[in-house]
Amino acid sequence: MAKHDAASPTPLLFAGALLGVGLGGFVDGIVFHQILQTHNMLSARRPPTTVADIEINMVWDGIFHAFTWMTTLAGVIVLHRAGRMLDGRPRFWSGKALAGAMLLGWGLFNLVEGLIDHHILHLHHVIERLGLSFYDWLFLASGVALVFVGVMLMRVGLTATR
Repeated sequence: MAKHDAASPTPLLFAGALLGVGLGGFVDGIVFHQILQTHNMLSARRPPTTVADIEINMVWDGIFHAFTWMTTLAGVIVLHRAGRMLDGRPRFWSGKALAGAMLLGWGLFNLVEGLIDHHILHLHHVIERLGLSFYDWLFLASGVALVFVGVMLMRVGLTATR
């Protein structure tokens, strides 16, 4: 990571975006894969109708969760670095800017994962039994909404601290 001025919001915003991607992935995996069981990582390609396909989907769900865990850990490390004091100088710190960056990251996760996995590669859909449906488009719309709200909240946080 490049050196930044202690008063720069960049480290905090980058940490928030990483945390948002990771935590957004956890919400997706926990809610849709595990609790609601509407799909698995490869369920459009390997429907979980045999033990072998269930095992393959479970492995790929695990790889997905490992990615979200590593992204969240990276966000925590960057956040820790952003919060450290350097030579006694104050660091830029805004809860609203951090929350906005996290929402931005979550929205980016929904957009990228939705576009690639649901629409381009057809690895799975929000509700697998429906195939490509309104819910896949709603997932993308949630990404746009989260990015929008995140950017607005970051602006409020950045303005309030200057």
